[in-house]
Amino acid sequence: MENPTKNFICISNYFKGNDFLINLKKQGNRVFLITSEKLRDKPWAFDFIDEIFFMPGQDVDWNLEDLLSGVAGLMRHKKIDAIISLDDFDVEKAAYLRENLRIDGMGQTTGRYFRDKLAMRIKAKDAGIAIPAFSALFNDEEINLFADSVSPPWVLKPRSEASASGIMKVYSKDELWQKIHELGDTNRIKYLVEQFKPGAVYHCDGLNWKGKTMFSITSQYLATPMEISQGGGIFRSATIPYNSMDDKEIKKVNEQVLKAFGMMHGANHTEFIKCNDDGKIYFLETASRVGGAHLAEMVEAASGVNLWGEWAKIEDCLIKGKEYKLPTIRKNFAGIVLTLSKFEHPDLSSFNDSEVCFRVPLEYHAGLIVKSESHARIRELLDDYAERLVRDFATVAQQEAVKKLH
Repeated sequence: MENPTKNFICISNYFKGNDFLINLKKQGNRVFLITSEKLRDKPWAFDFIDEIFFMPGQDVDWNLEDLLSGVAGLMRHKKIDAIISLDDFDVEKAAYLRENLRIDGMGQTTGRYFRDKLAMRIKAKDAGIAIPAFSALFNDEEINLFADSVSPPWVLKPRSEASASGIMKVYSKDELWQKIHELGDTNRIKYLVEQFKPGAVYHCDGLNWKGKTMFSITSQYLATPMEISQGGGIFRSATIPYNSMDDKEIKKVNEQVLKAFGMMHGANHTEFIKCNDDGKIYFLETASRVGGAHLAEMVEAASGVNLWGEWAKIEDCLIKGKEYKLPTIRKNFAGIVLTLSKFEHPDLSSFNDSEVCFRVPLEYHAGLIVKSESHARIRELLDDYAERLVRDFATVAQQEAVKKLH
């Protein structure tokens, strides 16, 4: 007996996830997309979307009551089987809808563990997972205790921003209090303070099915997201040697994090730091989504696994009571290099090595993905390409920032 058509609502206030929408439709489902009005003209996979709805508002500030009212109106005529959030900023929206409309999936409490950096740290600490020392900014006495007992530097982090945006580095107790006062009473509770641990930053990208990690792959940021978000560096990441000590330890901790946080199904992206001082792996943050900055294409180049497409298949299997099976996994190596470009459409034809497998299609960006059977070759190419991209394509501000870093 064929599985009946199911109705999926996908939410994204960024232009991303076409591969997810395409694969969901190819499984024989009806696909409804809710996105921002300002993204109306983006090249969405319209042929694979049954109906698209546009929400007013900039970026993340949708009116949730209006969103709920709109979805409830749709449900009067169509049974909605699942609601999927395609980006970090959509996790709360999807959880809010599921809770109100009693649709299966991640609720608001579990959703917090994949959005709120304070909730992440408290949950990780309770689960015995190594994390940098931290404090909420609710209580003055607790903040003073943190500042007096944990050696600086520290970082003030927004609890709900994606990536490394909004992070402030702090070097003394006086400076910490100055920054907290500048945040004001309303905003301080939206931040946390954490010990800064210098070290190599890694990310583990994977897929879960019925609470089990079915697939994961470990990569290292070659310039940290924090360096880049604060105006310096050129974005680079590369997969690391398979079954190396770091690979095995990070994958082990990654599974502990996802289990503790209640990750049942779908794609995930988790970040760790290997501290220079003690060599330990510390958990930084996680997300119930595919990693941004074209990391999905890098993962596919190395492994043959399209995270967006497989996530769609997982959601389809889940709703139709089928078993999910991973595709064959390759074990090549891949890396990405990406910078802002002074040209709207940079000509990257001079990057013509056989290892080049993807050119980033974003306007005013210059970036490439390379793949090879050799890890050393990937690192060699990324070093060479980073230097050439900065010299020939990067904006003046970006070039100056890179000089300062070096």
